[in-house]
Amino acid sequence: MPTGVVTSKCNSNIALIKYWGKHNNQIQIPLNSSISYSLGKVYTVTRLIYKEKKNKKKKKSIRVFFSGKEKTSFLPKILEFFHRISFYCSYLRDFNFIIETYNTFPHSSGIASSASSMSALALCIMKIEKKLVSSLKEDFFLQKASFLARLGSGSACRSIYPGLVIWGYHQSIKGSNNLYAIPYPYEVHSIFKKIEDTILIIDDEPKKILSSKGHQLMSNHPYAKERFKCANKNMNRLISILKIGDFQEFGELIEHEALTLHAMIMTSRPYFLWMKPNTLNVIHTVWDFRKKSNKNIYFTLDAGANVHLLYPIQEKTSIIKWIYSDLFSFCKKIIESFCLYN
Repeated sequence: MPTGVVTSKCNSNIALIKYWGKHNNQIQIPLNSSISYSLGKVYTVTRLIYKEKKNKKKKKSIRVFFSGKEKTSFLPKILEFFHRISFYCSYLRDFNFIIETYNTFPHSSGIASSASSMSALALCIMKIEKKLVSSLKEDFFLQKASFLARLGSGSACRSIYPGLVIWGYHQSIKGSNNLYAIPYPYEVHSIFKKIEDTILIIDDEPKKILSSKGHQLMSNHPYAKERFKCANKNMNRLISILKIGDFQEFGELIEHEALTLHAMIMTSRPYFLWMKPNTLNVIHTVWDFRKKSNKNIYFTLDAGANVHLLYPIQEKTSIIKWIYSDLFSFCKKIIESFCLYN
Protein backbone atom coordinates (compact mmCIF):
# COMPACT_ATOMS: atom_id res chain seq x y z
CA MET A 1 0.00 0.00 0.00
CA PRO A 2 2.44 2.74 -1.07
CA THR A 3 -0.29 5.35 -1.51
CA GLY A 4 -4.04 5.72 -1.39
CA VAL A 5 -7.11 7.77 -0.46
CA VAL A 6 -9.99 7.03 1.91
CA THR A 7 -13.05 9.19 2.62
CA SER A 8 -15.56 9.16 5.48
CA LYS A 9 -18.57 11.17 6.56
CA CYS A 10 -19.70 11.51 10.17
CA ASN A 11 -22.63 13.34 11.68
CA SER A 12 -22.43 15.64 14.65
CA ASN A 13 -24.44 14.70 17.72
CA ILE A 14 -26.44 16.43 20.40
CA ALA A 15 -26.17 15.07 23.94
CA LEU A 16 -29.35 14.64 25.98
CA ILE A 17 -27.54 13.61 29.15
CA LYS A 18 -24.33 15.63 29.09
CA TYR A 19 -20.76 14.40 29.46
CA TRP A 20 -18.86 17.02 31.42
CA GLY A 21 -15.72 16.11 33.31
CA LYS A 22 -13.14 13.35 32.90
CA HIS A 23 -10.56 11.46 34.94
CA ASN A 24 -7.30 13.35 35.30
CA ASN A 25 -4.99 10.35 35.29
CA GLN A 26 -6.52 8.62 32.26
CA ILE A 27 -6.94 9.73 28.65
CA GLN A 28 -10.50 10.71 27.74
CA ILE A 29 -12.32 8.65 30.38
CA PRO A 30 -15.66 10.22 31.37
CA LEU A 31 -16.83 10.72 34.93
CA ASN A 32 -20.47 10.09 34.01
CA SER A 33 -22.30 8.30 31.25
CA SER A 34 -23.92 10.28 28.41
CA ILE A 35 -26.43 9.70 25.63
CA SER A 36 -26.86 11.56 22.36
CA TYR A 37 -28.76 11.67 19.10
CA SER A 38 -26.81 11.77 15.84
CA LEU A 39 -27.95 14.68 13.68
CA GLY A 40 -29.01 14.61 10.05
CA LYS A 41 -27.67 17.28 7.63
CA VAL A 42 -25.02 18.29 10.20
CA TYR A 43 -21.82 16.45 9.37
CA THR A 44 -18.12 16.46 8.51
CA VAL A 45 -16.60 14.90 5.41
CA THR A 46 -12.93 13.95 5.65
CA ARG A 47 -10.61 12.77 2.90
CA LEU A 48 -7.38 11.16 4.10
CA ILE A 49 -4.55 10.85 1.58
CA TYR A 50 -1.73 8.57 2.70
CA LYS A 51 1.65 8.05 1.08
CA GLU A 52 4.35 5.66 2.21
CA LYS A 53 7.43 7.33 3.69
CA LYS A 54 10.63 6.74 1.74
CA ASN A 55 12.76 7.29 4.82
CA LYS A 56 11.19 5.39 7.72
CA LYS A 57 13.44 7.11 10.27
CA LYS A 58 11.99 10.53 9.53
CA LYS A 59 8.99 11.83 11.45
CA LYS A 60 5.68 11.61 9.63
CA SER A 61 4.44 14.65 7.76
CA ILE A 62 0.82 15.73 8.25
CA ARG A 63 -0.88 18.62 6.48
CA VAL A 64 -4.46 19.67 7.22
CA PHE A 65 -6.83 21.51 4.90
CA PHE A 66 -10.21 22.81 6.08
CA SER A 67 -12.70 23.94 3.45
CA GLY A 68 -9.90 24.11 0.90
CA LYS A 69 -7.46 26.19 2.99
CA GLU A 70 -4.45 24.86 4.87
CA LYS A 71 -5.01 25.16 8.64
CA THR A 72 -1.77 24.89 10.59
CA SER A 73 -3.74 25.82 13.73
CA PHE A 74 -5.42 22.38 13.56
CA LEU A 75 -2.08 20.54 13.59
CA PRO A 76 -1.37 20.37 17.35
CA LYS A 77 -4.67 18.57 18.03
CA ILE A 78 -4.17 16.23 15.05
CA LEU A 79 -0.59 15.42 16.03
CA GLU A 80 -1.66 14.71 19.59
CA PHE A 81 -4.39 12.40 18.26
CA PHE A 82 -1.96 10.46 16.06
CA HIS A 83 0.43 10.17 19.00
CA ARG A 84 -2.32 8.76 21.25
CA ILE A 85 -3.46 6.15 18.73
CA SER A 86 0.02 5.09 17.52
CA PHE A 87 0.12 2.15 19.95
CA TYR A 88 -3.16 0.81 18.53
CA CYS A 89 -2.42 1.62 14.87
CA SER A 90 1.32 1.09 14.47
CA TYR A 91 1.02 1.01 10.66
CA LEU A 92 0.45 4.79 10.66
CA ARG A 93 4.18 5.31 11.29
CA ASP A 94 4.88 4.22 7.71
CA PHE A 95 2.92 7.02 6.04
CA ASN A 96 2.73 10.74 5.50
CA PHE A 97 -0.76 12.22 5.43
CA ILE A 98 -2.82 14.99 3.91
CA ILE A 99 -6.17 15.58 5.62
CA GLU A 100 -8.85 17.43 3.66
CA THR A 101 -12.03 18.15 5.59
CA TYR A 102 -15.12 20.35 5.63
CA ASN A 103 -18.28 20.82 7.72
CA THR A 104 -21.86 21.62 6.80
CA PHE A 105 -21.99 23.87 9.89
CA PRO A 106 -19.77 26.43 11.70
CA HIS A 107 -16.58 25.10 13.24
CA SER A 108 -15.85 25.42 17.00
CA SER A 109 -19.13 27.17 17.75
CA GLY A 110 -20.65 24.59 20.07
CA ILE A 111 -22.26 22.17 17.59
CA ALA A 112 -19.84 19.33 18.30
CA SER A 113 -17.56 19.93 15.32
CA SER A 114 -14.75 18.08 17.09
CA ALA A 115 -17.08 15.09 17.49
CA SER A 116 -17.93 14.81 13.80
CA SER A 117 -14.41 15.66 12.59
CA MET A 118 -12.50 13.27 14.87
CA SER A 119 -14.98 10.45 14.25
CA ALA A 120 -14.69 10.95 10.48
CA LEU A 121 -10.90 10.83 10.77
CA ALA A 122 -11.07 7.70 12.95
CA LEU A 123 -13.25 5.98 10.33
CA CYS A 124 -10.73 6.91 7.63
CA ILE A 125 -7.94 5.34 9.67
CA MET A 126 -9.98 2.19 10.17
CA LYS A 127 -10.56 2.01 6.42
CA ILE A 128 -6.78 1.91 5.97
CA GLU A 129 -6.65 -0.85 8.58
CA LYS A 130 -9.39 -2.71 6.72
CA LYS A 131 -7.21 -2.65 3.60
CA LEU A 132 -4.38 -4.16 5.59
CA VAL A 133 -6.56 -6.71 7.40
CA SER A 134 -9.46 -7.60 5.13
CA SER A 135 -10.90 -10.06 7.66
CA LEU A 136 -11.95 -7.32 10.12
CA LYS A 137 -15.54 -7.83 11.22
CA GLU A 138 -17.99 -4.93 11.11
CA ASP A 139 -18.60 -4.89 14.88
CA PHE A 140 -14.88 -4.72 15.62
CA PHE A 141 -14.37 -2.09 12.91
CA LEU A 142 -16.97 0.23 14.48
CA GLN A 143 -15.91 -0.44 18.09
CA LYS A 144 -12.29 0.34 17.32
CA ALA A 145 -13.28 3.43 15.31
CA SER A 146 -15.27 4.63 18.33
CA PHE A 147 -12.34 3.80 20.64
CA LEU A 148 -9.93 5.78 18.44
CA ALA A 149 -12.33 8.72 18.00
CA ARG A 150 -12.63 9.00 21.79
CA LEU A 151 -8.89 9.62 22.01
CA GLY A 152 -9.33 12.66 19.76
CA SER A 153 -12.51 14.03 21.33
CA GLY A 154 -14.61 12.33 23.98
CA SER A 155 -18.00 12.94 22.37
CA ALA A 156 -16.61 11.84 18.99
CA CYS A 157 -16.95 8.21 20.01
CA ARG A 158 -20.75 8.66 19.94
CA SER A 159 -20.73 10.01 16.36
CA ILE A 160 -19.55 6.69 14.93
CA TYR A 161 -23.09 5.31 15.23
CA PRO A 162 -26.44 6.72 14.07
CA GLY A 163 -29.38 7.16 16.38
CA LEU A 164 -29.30 7.14 20.16
CA VAL A 165 -25.80 6.33 21.41
CA ILE A 166 -24.41 5.69 24.90
CA TRP A 167 -20.90 6.40 26.13
CA GLY A 168 -19.64 5.80 29.65
CA TYR A 169 -20.37 3.01 32.09
CA HIS A 170 -23.81 3.02 33.67
CA GLN A 171 -25.01 0.19 35.86
CA SER A 172 -28.45 0.18 34.21
CA ILE A 173 -27.19 -0.09 30.62
CA LYS A 174 -25.88 -3.43 29.42
CA GLY A 175 -22.66 -3.15 27.43
CA SER A 176 -21.96 0.46 28.43
CA ASN A 177 -18.31 1.25 29.06
CA ASN A 178 -15.81 4.09 29.18
CA LEU A 179 -13.65 3.04 26.22
CA TYR A 180 -16.08 3.27 23.30
CA ALA A 181 -19.71 4.08 22.60
CA ILE A 182 -22.54 1.64 21.92
CA PRO A 183 -25.93 2.03 20.23
CA TYR A 184 -28.72 2.47 22.79
CA PRO A 185 -29.78 -1.13 23.54
CA TYR A 186 -33.30 -0.76 24.94
CA GLU A 187 -36.86 -0.16 23.79
CA VAL A 188 -37.66 3.25 22.34
CA HIS A 189 -41.19 4.60 21.90
CA SER A 190 -42.15 5.56 18.34
CA ILE A 191 -42.45 9.28 19.22
CA PHE A 192 -38.69 9.40 19.85
CA LYS A 193 -37.84 7.82 16.50
CA LYS A 194 -38.90 10.88 14.51
CA ILE A 195 -37.73 14.07 16.20
CA GLU A 196 -36.85 17.30 14.48
CA ASP A 197 -33.88 19.36 15.67
CA THR A 198 -33.82 22.96 14.50
CA ILE A 199 -30.48 24.56 15.38
CA LEU A 200 -30.35 28.30 15.99
CA ILE A 201 -26.89 29.69 15.32
CA ILE A 202 -26.69 32.53 17.82
CA ASP A 203 -22.93 32.94 17.44
CA ASP A 204 -20.91 31.43 14.57
CA GLU A 205 -17.51 32.57 15.82
CA PRO A 206 -15.07 30.04 17.36
CA LYS A 207 -15.45 29.83 21.13
CA LYS A 208 -12.89 31.80 23.15
CA ILE A 209 -12.73 28.96 25.69
CA LEU A 210 -12.72 25.47 24.21
CA SER A 211 -14.62 22.54 25.72
CA SER A 212 -11.35 20.80 26.64
CA LYS A 213 -10.58 23.66 29.02
CA GLY A 214 -14.05 23.42 30.54
CA HIS A 215 -13.59 19.71 31.22
CA GLN A 216 -10.34 20.42 33.05
CA LEU A 217 -12.10 22.88 35.34
CA MET A 218 -14.37 20.10 36.63
CA SER A 219 -11.40 18.56 38.47
CA ASN A 220 -11.62 21.02 41.37
CA HIS A 221 -15.22 22.09 40.91
CA PRO A 222 -17.06 22.42 44.24
CA TYR A 223 -20.25 20.88 42.81
CA ALA A 224 -18.70 18.19 40.58
CA LYS A 225 -19.57 15.12 42.68
CA GLU A 226 -23.22 16.10 42.93
CA ARG A 227 -23.32 16.76 39.19
CA PHE A 228 -22.06 13.26 38.39
CA LYS A 229 -24.68 11.73 40.73
CA CYS A 230 -27.38 13.88 39.10
CA ALA A 231 -26.33 12.83 35.58
CA ASN A 232 -26.53 9.15 36.46
CA LYS A 233 -29.97 9.58 38.06
CA ASN A 234 -31.15 11.48 34.98
CA MET A 235 -29.96 8.62 32.79
CA ASN A 236 -32.18 6.22 34.74
CA ARG A 237 -35.10 8.61 34.28
CA LEU A 238 -34.43 8.89 30.55
CA ILE A 239 -34.38 5.10 30.08
CA SER A 240 -37.93 5.00 31.47
CA ILE A 241 -39.07 8.04 29.47
CA LEU A 242 -37.76 6.65 26.18
CA LYS A 243 -39.76 3.48 26.77
CA ILE A 244 -43.12 5.00 27.75
CA GLY A 245 -43.03 7.93 25.27
CA ASP A 246 -43.70 10.88 27.60
CA PHE A 247 -42.45 13.82 25.49
CA GLN A 248 -43.13 16.43 28.18
CA GLU A 249 -40.98 14.53 30.70
CA PHE A 250 -38.35 14.09 28.00
CA GLY A 251 -38.30 17.80 27.23
CA GLU A 252 -38.13 18.93 30.83
CA LEU A 253 -35.26 16.51 31.46
CA ILE A 254 -33.14 17.66 28.51
CA GLU A 255 -33.69 21.31 29.43
CA HIS A 256 -32.63 20.57 32.99
CA GLU A 257 -29.50 18.81 31.72
CA ALA A 258 -28.62 21.71 29.43
CA LEU A 259 -29.01 24.31 32.16
CA THR A 260 -27.08 22.15 34.63
CA LEU A 261 -24.18 21.95 32.17
CA HIS A 262 -24.07 25.73 31.87
CA ALA A 263 -24.47 26.14 35.62
CA MET A 264 -21.29 24.08 36.05
CA ILE A 265 -19.55 26.29 33.49
CA MET A 266 -20.68 29.48 35.22
CA THR A 267 -19.51 28.25 38.64
CA SER A 268 -16.09 26.94 37.61
CA ARG A 269 -12.90 28.67 38.70
CA PRO A 270 -12.18 30.60 36.61
CA TYR A 271 -15.86 30.99 35.72
CA PHE A 272 -17.07 31.95 32.26
CA LEU A 273 -20.17 32.26 30.09
CA TRP A 274 -20.88 30.62 26.77
CA MET A 275 -24.46 31.87 26.59
CA LYS A 276 -25.09 35.12 24.74
CA PRO A 277 -27.96 37.57 25.37
CA ASN A 278 -29.86 36.10 22.43
CA THR A 279 -29.43 32.59 23.85
CA LEU A 280 -31.48 33.75 26.83
CA ASN A 281 -33.95 35.58 24.57
CA VAL A 282 -34.58 32.34 22.68
CA ILE A 283 -35.03 30.31 25.88
CA HIS A 284 -37.57 32.73 27.34
CA THR A 285 -39.44 32.98 24.03
CA VAL A 286 -39.63 29.18 23.80
CA TRP A 287 -40.96 28.94 27.35
CA ASP A 288 -43.64 31.58 26.64
CA PHE A 289 -44.69 29.94 23.38
CA ARG A 290 -44.90 26.48 24.95
CA LYS A 291 -47.07 27.74 27.79
CA LYS A 292 -49.48 29.51 25.43
CA SER A 293 -49.63 26.90 22.67
CA ASN A 294 -49.13 23.58 24.55
CA LYS A 295 -46.73 22.55 21.80
CA ASN A 296 -44.04 19.97 22.51
CA ILE A 297 -40.99 22.11 21.82
CA TYR A 298 -37.98 22.02 24.13
CA PHE A 299 -34.41 23.29 23.96
CA THR A 300 -31.02 21.88 24.74
CA LEU A 301 -27.57 23.44 24.63
CA ASP A 302 -24.11 22.07 24.16
CA ALA A 303 -20.96 23.85 25.29
CA GLY A 304 -21.67 27.05 23.39
CA ALA A 305 -24.20 29.78 22.71
CA ASN A 306 -26.26 28.00 20.06
CA VAL A 307 -29.66 26.46 20.75
CA HIS A 308 -31.10 23.12 19.62
CA LEU A 309 -34.91 22.99 19.51
CA LEU A 310 -36.33 19.46 19.66
CA TYR A 311 -39.92 18.59 18.83
CA PRO A 312 -41.94 15.68 17.33
CA ILE A 313 -42.12 15.55 13.55
CA GLN A 314 -45.93 15.50 13.80
CA GLU A 315 -45.84 19.10 15.08
CA LYS A 316 -43.28 20.39 12.58
CA THR A 317 -45.57 22.42 10.29
CA SER A 318 -46.78 24.87 12.92
CA ILE A 319 -43.59 24.93 14.99
CA ILE A 320 -41.18 25.60 12.12
CA LYS A 321 -43.39 28.46 10.95
CA TRP A 322 -43.29 29.94 14.46
CA ILE A 323 -39.49 29.51 14.68
CA TYR A 324 -38.91 31.57 11.53
CA SER A 325 -41.41 34.25 12.52
CA ASP A 326 -40.51 34.66 16.20
CA LEU A 327 -36.92 33.44 16.65
CA PHE A 328 -35.15 34.31 13.42
CA SER A 329 -34.29 37.81 14.65
CA PHE A 330 -32.27 36.35 17.53
CA CYS A 331 -29.88 34.29 15.42
CA LYS A 332 -27.51 34.50 12.47
CA LYS A 333 -28.63 31.30 10.80
CA ILE A 334 -31.12 28.46 11.19
CA ILE A 335 -30.16 24.88 10.39
CA GLU A 336 -33.08 22.50 9.92
CA SER A 337 -31.86 19.12 11.09
CA PHE A 338 -33.39 15.96 12.54
CA CYS A 339 -32.42 13.28 15.02
CA LEU A 340 -31.20 10.18 13.22
CA TYR A 341 -32.62 6.92 14.52
CA ASN A 342 -30.90 3.63 13.71
